[in-house]
Amino acid sequence: MNMNKALLLAALLLPGSLLANPHEKQLANGMRVIVKEDRRAPTVVHMVWYRAGAMDEKDGTSGVAHVLEHMMFKGTEKVKAGEFNRIVAEAGGRDNAFTSQDYTAYFQIVPKAALPRMMALEADRMANLRLTSGEFASEVKVVMEERRMRTEDNPQSLVHEALYAAAFRAHPYRRPIIGWMDDLEHMTWQDARDWYRHWYAPNNAYLLVVGDVDHQQVFREAERTYGRLKARPLPARKPQNEPEQAGVKRVTVKAPAKLPYLAMAWKVPRLKDVDHDRESFALEVLAGVLDGGDAARLPRNLVRGRKLAQSAGAGYDGTVRGEALFTLSGQPAEGHGVAELETALREELRRIRDEGVKEEELARIKTQIIASQVYKRDSMMAQAMEIGHFEASGFHWRDYDKLLEKLRSVTPEEVQAAARKYFGDDSDDRLTVAVLDPLPIEQAKPKSNAKSAVAGRHAGH
Repeated sequence: MNMNKALLLAALLLPGSLLANPHEKQLANGMRVIVKEDRRAPTVVHMVWYRAGAMDEKDGTSGVAHVLEHMMFKGTEKVKAGEFNRIVAEAGGRDNAFTSQDYTAYFQIVPKAALPRMMALEADRMANLRLTSGEFASEVKVVMEERRMRTEDNPQSLVHEALYAAAFRAHPYRRPIIGWMDDLEHMTWQDARDWYRHWYAPNNAYLLVVGDVDHQQVFREAERTYGRLKARPLPARKPQNEPEQAGVKRVTVKAPAKLPYLAMAWKVPRLKDVDHDRESFALEVLAGVLDGGDAARLPRNLVRGRKLAQSAGAGYDGTVRGEALFTLSGQPAEGHGVAELETALREELRRIRDEGVKEEELARIKTQIIASQVYKRDSMMAQAMEIGHFEASGFHWRDYDKLLEKLRSVTPEEVQAAARKYFGDDSDDRLTVAVLDPLPIEQAKPKSNAKSAVAGRHAGH
């Protein structure tokens, strides 16, 4: 570890990290402006986050949040289609956007001198997007091709899509972010227009700026650009709580593949209160014990030790707007099956329930988790993503360092207690299992020739 990283780690581990310096202002129209000054390079990250993602869609319009993200690059009355990207590139920057279940965000990484222009451009398309039926028809075909290449031609993606669709009966996380193909085929430009009119308003967005800036200057520029936009009434967000599950759910996906694949998901609590919740932090550390690097239990015991699996992993994210899942997944090695792998994964959880974890193991995992957060702070984009995601999940950036302190305070007893509570004898009542049953590779459908459809800047979403 070099001296700079050591200093960063030391600063983070102090209560009330000195690195936590964002400044905040709320405009009269309800839009929040968050600025993090970081003067290590003459660049700036400019992001606009909308509190609207796939979970806010309605049945029959799945994928519309992502489609509208694509349409946001089609221009306004002032800026023609493609000109937004050209202006960013000519300034020496880059831009893109992404859609999740919980939010949609747009960003530019540019030299600091270009920031006022970026703010003006983004404010313009927040209020003045030009939507036409012709451009929509073309762009939705791009999204459909993206779905074919990223999901329908990817067996493991199909398994995870089926896992979520089976795990959730009422909660909107059951729908894929990219949308069901049938919904995309029947989507109209009016659907995209309605989504834009409902959710793209300053009072449903926050501006995040990280980089070589003065926060007061950013506030003034935000007033000049975003501050001119009018707030609008937002649709009511009704609770969409998942009913209690009453037994294990199993689903099988048949698709051409060399090997089978297994994905398991248990319903567990999400983080609601940074100050008082403990279980969410214990579950995150538990995921790290199982899959926190090469020395973690799953790769050590199942991949390298028993050579039962080609891959094995665990995951948990408690900072979500909706329901949280704790997942285990893996691909059995040749000569082994998914039933054997499922038994082995369950056995790893049972060992933690019965035997607990050693203090040294826990210390290694917590150091890994915290160090990864520290290293992220070397990147302006990573800092912006951390703050943005945390805010989108319903928390406040001021609480982020609290989250890290809570992770540091998790005890072996809390990890074992979480394992006993959520993966004990009755855990199957909260469990969904999805399995890939491989078909011969020769049964794979011919790949689409429409490569140009996904060659644009949004192909990675």
